Amino acid sequence: MKWMPYATALLSISPIVAHSAVYLSAEQAQKLMFPNLALKKIPIHLSEDQLKSLKKSSGIFYPFKADQVYKSSDGGWLVIDQVLGKHEMITYAVALTAKGAVKQVEILEYNESYGGQVRDAAWRQQFVGKTLSLPVALNKDIKNISGATLSSKHVTDGVKRILQFHHLVLATLTV
Repeated sequence: MKWMPYATALLSISPIVAHSAVYLSAEQAQKLMFPNLALKKIPIHLSEDQLKSLKKSSGIFYPFKADQVYKSSDGGWLVIDQVLGKHEMITYAVALTAKGAVKQVEILEYNESYGGQVRDAAWRQQFVGKTLSLPVALNKDIKNISGATLSSKHVTDGVKRILQFHHLVLATLTV
């Protein structure tokens, strides 16, 4: 058929449609997770050893930037981080108490076309109260979400990374 080369050419230049949604900005997450409290951005510079430790403990090899870390006036912490979903990055925020327990987890930006169930409040609620001394593992104490397996795993690993970050760095800061 003579039209086949043209159809192939048209299909090869057609745009790939991606789904992207921003649910909360960093400022909105701050107000939601620490209402009526002042937050101060804390500059953090991680050593190579600290970065290696975070990679090893969480299993996440995407670099941890530590460029959005905030301390609340009640001693709590807000850390904004990114993990890979299946193909695209998921931006999420973890609020920690002064003692390092998870207070809240929010998904700020989700760029996959499916798997957005990690935004469900009931699923995110499973992290509340978790500390570094408690297990944070998918299919053990954190339920998997069918159709969002990679996003579930990577957000779970990300929360684990934030708990380790608190233990390694934040708990020792005098700010």
